[in-house]
Amino acid sequence: MTPRLHALFAHVLLISLALGLAPHSVNAQTESIADFYKGKTVTIVASGGVGGPIDLACRTVAKFLARHIPGNPTIVVRNMPGGGHVLMSNYMYTQAPKDGTTIGGVVNSIPTHQVIDGRGVRFDAGKFIWLGSTGFANLMTMAWHTAGFNTIKDVFERELLTGATGVGSGTYMYTNAMNAILGTKFKMVMGYKDSASVDLAIERGEVQARGGMTLTEVKQERPHWISEKKVVMLVQTGAEKDAEYPDVPLMHELARNDEERQILELISSPAALGRPFFLPPDVPAERVAALRTAFAATMKDPDYIATGNRLRLDMNPLSAERVTQLVNATVYTPSHIVSKARAALGTGKKDGGKSSD
Repeated sequence: MTPRLHALFAHVLLISLALGLAPHSVNAQTESIADFYKGKTVTIVASGGVGGPIDLACRTVAKFLARHIPGNPTIVVRNMPGGGHVLMSNYMYTQAPKDGTTIGGVVNSIPTHQVIDGRGVRFDAGKFIWLGSTGFANLMTMAWHTAGFNTIKDVFERELLTGATGVGSGTYMYTNAMNAILGTKFKMVMGYKDSASVDLAIERGEVQARGGMTLTEVKQERPHWISEKKVVMLVQTGAEKDAEYPDVPLMHELARNDEERQILELISSPAALGRPFFLPPDVPAERVAALRTAFAATMKDPDYIATGNRLRLDMNPLSAERVTQLVNATVYTPSHIVSKARAALGTGKKDGGKSSD
């Protein structure tokens, strides 16, 4: 038995022992998975266009995942951008084959969209089968070094001119949510064409700050901001702190009570999920186990890690269990928390979702 099959055997054995199955039946099941995938093509459906960051993440995983799936299937990437990832998510829920040959790629915003907005939703993110996430990147809110804002406490005391492209953009929604929920004084300067225009405005002194930029993006697009200490990180948005900024608070840590914490955690959930991969509902359990094992093994593959680091991808993976936990926390958020998060974000009434009281 190959090391890959041995790992899968061990994974399935634990499940099978819990179900009262004999070890010899587990071995037969593992071999049958290899028989199923041998000669098959597995499709990763990417929710972003060719050449974008989602496409890059999907194609990098596709390059190494096959070697960890019993039977070594061919893996291809199909791009399905549109509708803020809703198009691909609807396809995965309503049309994609449910036999373990179709994987959805990196739709971290869809659980939140389902709950807070709901427009166009024909899926239930709580019923997708999550394989794990290749990594998360917290969204940073930062001030220019000459602005005189050293911590987020300063933004409670005086206005900070903050550039934004428009309502609903990452440059607007997190800082505006802190204003609405916590009482910060980010003064939004609207109308910039894109995020790059906001960055240039900061460097020219038109505005003093921006939000909604991942640390990875800063390193890729404005590396001198960090190396030359041009920006001061004020807040990070996500589930846990980035190791490089242990003293910069998470947005939800600023909450004054449990209700505010829940609202801010819901708003933070896309950043917490990072780049998750998933299956449609009703895939046979033994193939789910095989693909989860293969995904976890890929995240530890030295060749994958070397390639991901070279491409400057986020390389802090999350397990299938952790991603499922985060998704369920979003999907089953109490309805009164959802309503207040929606108001803070300035979104309209949703027509879908699954929040509960």
